[in-house]
Amino acid sequence: MKKQVGIEALAIAVPRRYVDIEDLARARGVEPAKYTAGLGAKEMAVADPGEDSVALAASAASRLIQRHGVDPSRVGMLVVGTETGVDHSKAVSSHVQGLLKLPRTMRTFDAQHACYGGTAGLMAATEWIASGAGAGRSAIVVCSDIARYGLNTAGEPTQGGGAVALLVSEQPDLLALDIGLNGVSSMDVYDFWRPLGRREAVVDGHYSINCYLDALSGAYRGWRERALAHEVVRWGETLPGEQLARILYHVPFCKMARKAHTQLRLCDLEDAPGRESTPAAREEAAKSPASYEAQVASSLGLNARIGNVYTASLYLALAGLLQGEGAELAGKRIGLLSYGSGCCAEFYSGVVGEGAARRMAQTDVEAVLAKRERVSVEEYERIMKLPSDAPEPLTPAPGEFRLTEIREHRRLYAGG
Repeated sequence: MKKQVGIEALAIAVPRRYVDIEDLARARGVEPAKYTAGLGAKEMAVADPGEDSVALAASAASRLIQRHGVDPSRVGMLVVGTETGVDHSKAVSSHVQGLLKLPRTMRTFDAQHACYGGTAGLMAATEWIASGAGAGRSAIVVCSDIARYGLNTAGEPTQGGGAVALLVSEQPDLLALDIGLNGVSSMDVYDFWRPLGRREAVVDGHYSINCYLDALSGAYRGWRERALAHEVVRWGETLPGEQLARILYHVPFCKMARKAHTQLRLCDLEDAPGRESTPAAREEAAKSPASYEAQVASSLGLNARIGNVYTASLYLALAGLLQGEGAELAGKRIGLLSYGSGCCAEFYSGVVGEGAARRMAQTDVEAVLAKRERVSVEEYERIMKLPSDAPEPLTPAPGEFRLTEIREHRRLYAGG
């Protein structure tokens, strides 16, 4: 019997404060519908300097261990996917290992490739376990990021921050991955980047969307070729993509998922054997609202309330989906598309586990969000102007971590 490997459990961490997206729109003299309907946003997480990628990652990993009874001695790998690391050399994962007092016998490293870094870590952990090299041990993969574009910029309403920690093991209660069916597409492009020394990213927005959709097409077609070969899906009256119960996408802003889904459907419609159709007819069919509502819309609730979280965005969508539909989707196959600027995309699939609903009840995402404080636009602007090396003297909540001081280039944290 082929070994099952995948995501056993997850946990999230978010900044303690958020701003309502309609408040932000009004403060910027913009019709709120431009942000709510145009971007699909509702709320935006606001991270202060004490809530850096280390603090968020450690908080999410600690919550994962505590709420799901993880035995640290059985964890053999810790990977942090991030594009907002705190040091050019010392890994975020090493900070997390120390803060959580995890075993010295584990492999630790960071994975960086824009928003793809978390998926790179997940695949490394999955293949390590599936190969037998893990010798029965599990892995923790944490996606932790702060999306920051600056005040009064075009990207401002798509900011956010947070972390998602994934427990990867041979007991995939949340999602058993279809190992080996992955499709990948990568290319050297300058669509989004953050030069050393900058807090805000440089973005070529329209070009980045085109790069995303082009890479999606290549990755999805690669997955579909392998899935057809293994008869996971088939050509027929139902298109291959339609045979997935749900499809999750990387979500820099929620409306991007609609664009992505249209592109995926267009790939199937363009390649469908024996189907006579004009390009215009295919494009119209690809935009099917019914398909989007059935396969995508239900996964976006958390993303709309937190904003862009770079590496964690896809896994926030997974958390949102399984929080609401874990029981209904048990035993069904879903697809996932990860994209990182620069660029690399990967499409993969997996079967939702029978324990998904139980695991998500343990995670209790709503309780995490309920602790947040809504702040005014004025307070949000004050926080955004704080220097990154001067965290405010705030006490971390129980089980969470916070940067307290940078002393002689060493970062000191409190909490736990």
